[in-house]
Amino acid sequence: MQLEIKVPTVGESINEVTLAKWLKEDGAIVQQDEVICELESEKATFELTAEKGGRLKIVAQEQSVLKIGDVVCAIDTSAEVPATTSAPPPVQQENKEVKEPAPEPVTVKESIPVKESYAKNIPSPAAEKLLRESAVIVENGTGKDGRITKADVLNAPKNGAQESMSRNERRVALSTLRKTISKHLVAAKNTTAMLTTFNEVDMKPIMDIRAKYKEVFKEKHGVGLGFMSFFAKAVCYALQEWPAVNAFIDGDDIVYHDFCDISIAVSSPKGLVVPVIRNAESLSFAEIESRVSDLAKRARENKLTLEEMSGGTFTITNGGVFGSLMSTPIINIPQSGILGMHKIQDRPVVVDGQIVIRPMMYVALSYDHRTIDGRESVSFLVRVKELLEQPQQLLIGNDPVKKMLQL
Repeated sequence: MQLEIKVPTVGESINEVTLAKWLKEDGAIVQQDEVICELESEKATFELTAEKGGRLKIVAQEQSVLKIGDVVCAIDTSAEVPATTSAPPPVQQENKEVKEPAPEPVTVKESIPVKESYAKNIPSPAAEKLLRESAVIVENGTGKDGRITKADVLNAPKNGAQESMSRNERRVALSTLRKTISKHLVAAKNTTAMLTTFNEVDMKPIMDIRAKYKEVFKEKHGVGLGFMSFFAKAVCYALQEWPAVNAFIDGDDIVYHDFCDISIAVSSPKGLVVPVIRNAESLSFAEIESRVSDLAKRARENKLTLEEMSGGTFTITNGGVFGSLMSTPIINIPQSGILGMHKIQDRPVVVDGQIVIRPMMYVALSYDHRTIDGRESVSFLVRVKELLEQPQQLLIGNDPVKKMLQL
């Protein structure tokens, strides 16, 4: 019986996907629920599994664009599928019969045929990114189950896989995700009245807190204390004071939000993604750090769901991790604002009339001038700066003395 495997429904707004990679060859015997290929939508990459065991017949080729419901492959379920649990018992039984140290058990183990893993010579996400960006060819992986690792790609030129002074060039089709990113970036530039305002933050108070409490924090909460939780909390308080920055235009209306769903820009092997931390205004530092860590990890593994990348009322992006000193981030439409963090750099600044060296960070707010006026954008960024430079205010979102005096 020929069982057709079709493209499943992966989201209400997604009508097509790209077949990114086959993990099994045509004619291979596959087990039920075994991963056979990777599909890439405009928002995420997901795996397609075999609904039944049998012999695989590939219908769609790699990099082909498929509609929801299109046939990807067929499985001949009448083909004999070897049981996956038949091999281990004989090995265990023979091992039990060997009572004394002898070379025989080693010989027995080596003689047992090992099924080749589907991961053999398949690049890891980090290795795949490097392969796309270079002309390196790696034929044999050295990672687990023969997988091609980042080290294999980096060492390839040393092994003679690439000649120096090469003038080779290659053409690679845009991935579905990259097409979507391109479309959104162009739309943001063409459909918004985007401006950027800048300021700088003295990071010493936050760095002092991290240096003093990072070990205790990690021991208690099981996650590191980074800068993102401070910025996320500061942004949430500032958004509540300046709600226009947390709004967006929908037709002839402006939609305001009483909650802060913060999108965090994360670099993944497939491109830039922006998973969302829901109701960040109600989360603790530990909860924010835990969610950022989890989302970043699953972004690198291409395991984010569509729901996790949908929505968001404001975005934070950190170009500083790549060494950027200053930039103008592009709005993540339909949002109206995005905050750009940058590299922390020691610079001379004037404090109380004295020139001192402080760890400074430039921050940038790109905003849609249709929704946000200059006064609101500048005041929002100044408020973020104040909260970061006086982190004790992040406890209640205000100056404790002013709060005490009801000012």
